[in-house]
Amino acid sequence: MIRAVVFDLDGVIRHFLPDHAAEIERRHGLDIGSLDATAFAQPLLTEVTTGRISRAEWVREIGRALAAYAAAEEWGKLTPRPDPAILELADALRSRGTTVAILTNGTDTISDEVEAQGVRQHVDHVFNSATIGHIKPDQRIFQHVIDALGIDGPEIFFTDDSSSKLSGAIDLGFVTHHFKGVQRLREALICTGVL
Repeated sequence: MIRAVVFDLDGVIRHFLPDHAAEIERRHGLDIGSLDATAFAQPLLTEVTTGRISRAEWVREIGRALAAYAAAEEWGKLTPRPDPAILELADALRSRGTTVAILTNGTDTISDEVEAQGVRQHVDHVFNSATIGHIKPDQRIFQHVIDALGIDGPEIFFTDDSSSKLSGAIDLGFVTHHFKGVQRLREALICTGVL
């Protein structure tokens, strides 16, 4: 029996508008895609998502790598928009007694972000890799969720928009779902008896 549903944050609960980074790059004379490519390159991405550096330091490193500090600062201020349909689904799950949580490969500002965006009030727990020190798909971050919730892996349903992030959860017995939209997620939750 599923007792908890755990959502990834970016790409599931909230989304960035697709063209905003390109607009910044055009204004600053950068190659299209260069901001994201630099931000999500290794080892920089792992350093910020495991809490070894702060989000502010991450943004500065992006600016340094591209010799474009102003563009990186502007990029760093882009704000994703929560999906009301997902938040409504989270509320429906909680109303049925199901624990709802977020598990994100995030930065040190995630707690403030989800509070400011009104997301925090829709979930019971926020698990952030920058605080935990491990990133998905490492089994250790999923074990942290198990320990914190006090339930077993097979009692947890986990959804992420990146299929590569599911492996550690699968290894620990989680019921997993590759997120490709709210309707498919709802159908998967119905099939597993959560809804």
